[in-house]
Amino acid sequence: MYSKKSFTPDQAFQKIKQFCAYQERSHREVTEKLYSFGLYKKDVEILLSQLIEENYLNEERFAIAFAGGKFRMKQWGRVKIKYELKQKGISTYCIALALKEIDDETYLGTLKTLALKKWDSLKGEQYLNRQSKTTGYLLQKGFEQNLITTAINEIRKGETK
Repeated sequence: MYSKKSFTPDQAFQKIKQFCAYQERSHREVTEKLYSFGLYKKDVEILLSQLIEENYLNEERFAIAFAGGKFRMKQWGRVKIKYELKQKGISTYCIALALKEIDDETYLGTLKTLALKKWDSLKGEQYLNRQSKTTGYLLQKGFEQNLITTAINEIRKGETK
């Protein structure tokens, strides 16, 4: 077991700057980290404002980086990204800004690719089963119901030709 080490505000500021410089962080993440250093509320608030002033901490930048990364790397849909950002305490304004950064054409292309891949993996299944499982998979990934329905209908039209 290790003991929880307390830092002075100056020591904590140096550590938290490295923490923020490594990757974009949400305000909540940084606040929790500062409290884990054994700091008091007043010190945490002062350090947070210093981080924002020195541009180590920026909620908009975090939201855009988070949304873009989850979309590109994990192929999450907007619904799931929005939910996760809300869980991280990001403002509605920043969430909307981040979701706007995802290109519509790329987004729909990713949705269609995922839908087709899942649809093809269910070749032996009955049609309704196939449709249900593909829809469920895409909903879990965080894509919108209306876009999923459109994508599946396009796949079906392609098969009947």
